[in-house]
Amino acid sequence: MCVEHNLALVDALRKVADAKGVSVAQIAIAWVAAQGADIVPLVGARRRDRLTEALGALDVILSADVLAAIERAVPKGAAAGERYAAAQMAHLDSEKGAAH
Repeated sequence: MCVEHNLALVDALRKVADAKGVSVAQIAIAWVAAQGADIVPLVGARRRDRLTEALGALDVILSADVLAAIERAVPKGAAAGERYAAAQMAHLDSEKGAAH
């Protein structure tokens, strides 16, 4: 099942985050930020404490060893399932039917 598989990936990432002394969210945000100067992590937070946690990722420095550990914990393409159902994706596709 997709949920169990993806939760196992989160647990693997949690081990890397714990070893670094940060939250899973912080290490994930820091990883996105480390992908290049042209990449900006977008963070959504419904509560101030979650925003504060997310902003803490700005102080997280990821060494090459930690980046490699993250890649081993959550290899590219390892997440299972789609983000949204096909019908929802059709509504989100801004290119379909758009006048240019």
